[in-house]
Amino acid sequence: MLAITQKHYGSAEVLALRDIDMPTIGDTEVLVRVRAAGMDRGVWHMVTGLPYPIRLAGYGVRAPKNPVPGMDVAGVVVAVGKNVTRFGIGDEVFGLGHGTFAEFARVSEAKLAPKPPHLSFEQAAAVPISAMTALQGVRDHGRVRSGDKVLITGASGGVGSYAVQLAKVYGAEVTAVCSTTKLGLVRSLGADHVIDYTQQDFTALGHQYDVILDIAGNTALSRLRHTLTPTGTLVIMGGESPGKLLGGSDRQLRAILLSPFVRQRLGTFVNSEKHQLLLDLTPLLESGKVYPAIDRQYPLEETPKALHHLTTGHPRGKLVITIP
Repeated sequence: MLAITQKHYGSAEVLALRDIDMPTIGDTEVLVRVRAAGMDRGVWHMVTGLPYPIRLAGYGVRAPKNPVPGMDVAGVVVAVGKNVTRFGIGDEVFGLGHGTFAEFARVSEAKLAPKPPHLSFEQAAAVPISAMTALQGVRDHGRVRSGDKVLITGASGGVGSYAVQLAKVYGAEVTAVCSTTKLGLVRSLGADHVIDYTQQDFTALGHQYDVILDIAGNTALSRLRHTLTPTGTLVIMGGESPGKLLGGSDRQLRAILLSPFVRQRLGTFVNSEKHQLLLDLTPLLESGKVYPAIDRQYPLEETPKALHHLTTGHPRGKLVITIP
């Protein structure tokens, strides 16, 4: 089968299209004929191996253990493990797999759900990791309720675009922070107010919020706390910085250590990848209350180009790799 592979950690240039063996599935896995695969910031971490702690988390210390990157997947089941009970051959599915930038990928049954019928494969592939993360941030950790004033940084990205929509579903008054060229997108997603961070510093406007979902990951913890109500909740969902050792995650660590000593709830979370989250999202996707915002689509052979755009082009929403 054709797949995008990498032999070493590095930038987009380490990726190449090669013909490799089909993956072998386990007893609780299914083999999916990939029709589309989503790309987000997590792919960059997988390809570059940065920050370094992710290599110790099972990705491989010197080189990737799995030479095929990619997690988000939408496609058709072509084989099932002997203990799989929820899916059969021919089912259209979406979820999180192993090495999804390929014609075929193995996927754990526990991370897979039926594809919402009205979504295309491309739309479905743009959902899993970003929408699941946003749902956990908004519902489970932000505990957003009707009437809450919610601020979302990084509102135009993969996770942020879903967070805006989900916060509105839960009845919040949403203020979205993004750059000039993305104001129209976040307004279309339902944001009540938008702040162009290239023109205004949201922490200096004098407004306070019940919940802040910090997805952009580059605002000092002290400034975020200043913008939070005295008993508000801060959920740090991003920690991007050039640092190779911590990659910006020091803010999360400081927030966790400080939270027990202040009235504000400060923290972060480790993303869950259970299929129940996809099932929770499905009615919202089917009703149109939540929809995938897709910036661009690329054929499999142009995956390196897509990764380059991800890191330099500041995409609006998700990027999707298509496989006819």
